[in-house]
Amino acid sequence: METVDVVVVGSGIGGLCCAALLARYGFRVVVCESHNIPGGAAHTFERQGFYFDSGPSLYSGLSYSPSANPLRQVLDAIGEDIPWLTYNAWGCFLPEGFFRAVVGAEPFKQILQEWRGAEAVVEWQRLQQVMAPLKAASTAIPPIAVRSDWGVFNTLSPFLPNALKQAGSIFQLTGPFSKLLEGVVQDPFIRHWMDLLCFLLSGLPAKGTLAAEMAFMFADWYRPDVRLDYPKGGGGALVDALIRGLQRYGGQLRLSTTVQQILIERQQAVGVQLKTGEQILARHAVVSNASSWDTFKLIPEGSRSSSLQKRQNLPACPSFMHLHLGIDATDLPSDLECHYLIVNDWESGVDAPQNVVVVSIPSVLDPDLAPPGKHCIHAYTPATEPYELWSGVNRNSDRYQQLKQERAEVLWKALERVIPDIHDRSDVTLVGTPLTHERFLRRDRGSYGPAIAAGQGLFPGSKTPFKNLLCCGDSTFPGIGVPAVAASGMIAANTLASVSQHRQLISEVVVNREQN
Repeated sequence: METVDVVVVGSGIGGLCCAALLARYGFRVVVCESHNIPGGAAHTFERQGFYFDSGPSLYSGLSYSPSANPLRQVLDAIGEDIPWLTYNAWGCFLPEGFFRAVVGAEPFKQILQEWRGAEAVVEWQRLQQVMAPLKAASTAIPPIAVRSDWGVFNTLSPFLPNALKQAGSIFQLTGPFSKLLEGVVQDPFIRHWMDLLCFLLSGLPAKGTLAAEMAFMFADWYRPDVRLDYPKGGGGALVDALIRGLQRYGGQLRLSTTVQQILIERQQAVGVQLKTGEQILARHAVVSNASSWDTFKLIPEGSRSSSLQKRQNLPACPSFMHLHLGIDATDLPSDLECHYLIVNDWESGVDAPQNVVVVSIPSVLDPDLAPPGKHCIHAYTPATEPYELWSGVNRNSDRYQQLKQERAEVLWKALERVIPDIHDRSDVTLVGTPLTHERFLRRDRGSYGPAIAAGQGLFPGSKTPFKNLLCCGDSTFPGIGVPAVAASGMIAANTLASVSQHRQLISEVVVNREQN
């Protein structure tokens, strides 16, 4: 039996952000990760010299500081960084045709002028005007200043004067983004494009995406000289930076360490029991970075309450199909983009199964991710694969192999639009399914996370019905996506720190950097 200050369950981005900050605050922290690779859904794995991202590949607001991006603020707080590779466009195969989507408001205006005409340009400019005050409101309070107890009034006080100036706009941020489009944008292509961006951010179209998420995106993507970021070394390099920060301040990461149960005594979390039978006690808290459904499973049956049941009953986003390829890059065009988006049909909806495919070719930016003369590719359907198709299918059966082939076909067809002879070039082929998500990431039903539509519910906060049991990750406020899970980890860590410690960190990370 071992005793530490805090046990963090899971080494996803949210859990590592929380743990690294807690170590920075002076807590003795242990992170327990069931997988043998850290990073959760953001881990990188290697096959035959190809390095593949398992999850996110689209990053922004990380290559510069100060930044409103919560993950950048965590890196600043723990004194870590990595080399960032930047780019400014991705390729889009849409029902209307192909275009190279350059980030920034002006390049999109030029596409609208060519494809849709002067009226669409006017609507786009009008939307930019509507979003201008909302962009300011979305960044008025730095995420690192937020905590989930009464101390928040103290830590937010330096920023309240600026926030009060944006009070009217802040109220608008709490509704669905679709409401902001009403009466402003009628052009169907702009509406479809906004639906697509919302879906990539939150897993839901515009009617389900909080205006705050899109305001933050507008502030980051539609500013002068904007660039998008990719971590040199892949997502694993970003995970490694968080681990270095954790270990720099005395924290520990334990891989292949499965938490079997969160120990509850008198409605208070006191530690965890591992699959091996070992117990790790926690003086201050247990923080679960597992999904809401998987956290529920870790609570002893006799301690489960009706209020905790609410987290278990959250609606779930579907899962993913993944295709990881290592290919021969001989004679491929030199102007390949790092990312491509393929939309097969607008009318079906961006969230329809197998309608949208995302393609990432990160070796375009970082050749070290593949052997010489090769490329690594990750193509996936973003949270649209129904788990029900796979439920009960034996992973060792012929039916499983057949279903993998059938459901991966849409990914191959999408890639053929980018590289027509992709089949002939493939040296390594790996197909991932909802069962892969469920098995390796320990995700209930392989889900992307809760499908909580704006205006119909809120993501639960970091606190739970149990004293000293907190949550972070994509089942916790502010929700899904890398910036959101980083923010959730920050909020959980800040809540455990004293107000004086928290204010000191805010000063060091935000105030001093802005002054400099």
